[in-house]
Amino acid sequence: MAIEIKAPTFPESVADGTVATWHKQPGDAVKRDDLIVDIETDKVVLEVLATADGVLGAIVKNEGDTVLSDEVLGSIEAGGAAVAAPAAPAAAQAAAPAAEGEDDPVAAPAARKLAEENGINIASVAGTGKGGRVTKEDVVAAVAAKKAAPAAAPAKAAAPAAAAPVFAAGDRIEKRVPMTRVRATVAKRLVEAQSNMAMLTTFNEVDMTEVMALRSKYKDLFEKSHNGVRLGFMSFFVKAATEALKRFPAVNASIDGGDIVYHGYADVGVAVSSDRGLVVPVLRNAELMSLAEIEGGIATFGKKARDGKLSMDEMTGGTFTITNGGTFGSMMSTPIVNPPQAAILGMHNILQRPMAINGQVVIRPMMYLALSYDHRLIDGKEAVTFLVTIKNLLEDPARLLLDI
Repeated sequence: MAIEIKAPTFPESVADGTVATWHKQPGDAVKRDDLIVDIETDKVVLEVLATADGVLGAIVKNEGDTVLSDEVLGSIEAGGAAVAAPAAPAAAQAAAPAAEGEDDPVAAPAARKLAEENGINIASVAGTGKGGRVTKEDVVAAVAAKKAAPAAAPAKAAAPAAAAPVFAAGDRIEKRVPMTRVRATVAKRLVEAQSNMAMLTTFNEVDMTEVMALRSKYKDLFEKSHNGVRLGFMSFFVKAATEALKRFPAVNASIDGGDIVYHGYADVGVAVSSDRGLVVPVLRNAELMSLAEIEGGIATFGKKARDGKLSMDEMTGGTFTITNGGTFGSMMSTPIVNPPQAAILGMHNILQRPMAINGQVVIRPMMYLALSYDHRLIDGKEAVTFLVTIKNLLEDPARLLLDI
C-alpha cells in the first residue's frame, strides 16, 4: 500500500518552500520517524519524517523544486521488513553491472542535473554517498576539478579531485550557485523595508563599567544558582529594552494599513548566528522574564540554530529586535528594521576608550548603540529619548531593579 509523503502545513506567513535534501532515495528501506526529506522555507528548515515502515517509492518533488503546503512529495510502499528484505539482492545486482562498466550509476537527481549542465559524465564521478551513490557534492567537486585541471601543474595532475581548490591562484573562474531561500527572502525584505519605510537611525554610546563589574562579581554564583546558565550581556540589554518599551509604546508598535497596533507585551527577537546566516528567534513576553530566563532562552535558541532545529513558531512574530554586531567585531552599523516592527536596536563592540568624567580623562569600556526606527510611527525625539533610557538603565543597573 502506497502512503503519501506530504509537505508540512505552512503557517499563513509562509507561502511555499523548497525541497532542500532527500535523505532517502527510491528503493531505500525506511522506518517510522526516519528523516526522509528537508523542506527549506524563508524562516527555517522543516524535517519531514516517515509515517510508516516500508520502502521509499517514487519521488514527486526533486531537490530544488518549490512545494506548497501539504503538497505530495513522494510515497512510501508500506510493508516494513517484509518489503525491505528483497532490496538487498536488488542492490547487489545493481552493484555488479556498475563494476562491469555500466555507465548509469545510482545518482541523486540534483547530481544528474548538475552533471548535465556542466558536461560531466556521471559515470566518471566517484560516489561518496550510501552504497556508492553519486551526490551533488561529488559532482561539484568534479566540476571544480575539471575547471582547475588546465591550470594545474603536471606534477599535481594525479591529485584527487576533492583536494583541488575551487579557485586556484591565477584562475579566472566563476561559480554560479542558486541563492538560498533564506538569503533571497532576507534580500527581498531588506529592500522592501528601505522602500516602504521612512527609516532613520539615531546613535548613542553606553559606559559598560557597571554592567561588566556586576557580571564579573556574580557570574560564577549566577551560573551555580541557575543550573549552568551563564550570565552574559544580552540579558541586560533585553531587560533595559523591555523597560524602555513600556515607557515608549510607539517603539513597540506596528503599522497595519491605516492603523497603528500597540502591543501590550514585548516579544523580543534576538539575532543569533547559524550556518544559514543570522536568524531571529523570539523571546515571548520578555518583559516578564528574569535575567536567567532570558540567558537560558538565548542559549537554547543558539544551540537549536546551530543544529537547524528552530521551529517555525520560534521564528515567527516579534515586536522589537536586538542584534549584536559586536560579536563579530563591529564598531558601528545601521541595522535595518524588520517589518512590521517599528524599530531595531544594534549593539556593537566594547572598546576601552578615553572619556572625560567629572573633568578627568579616564579609560572606560564603551559601546556604541544604534536605534533604527520607522519615522512614520516614531518621532525623532521619541527615538532619541528611548535610546537614552536604555543607556541610563545600563549605566546604572540598579534602576532595573528599582523600576526608576
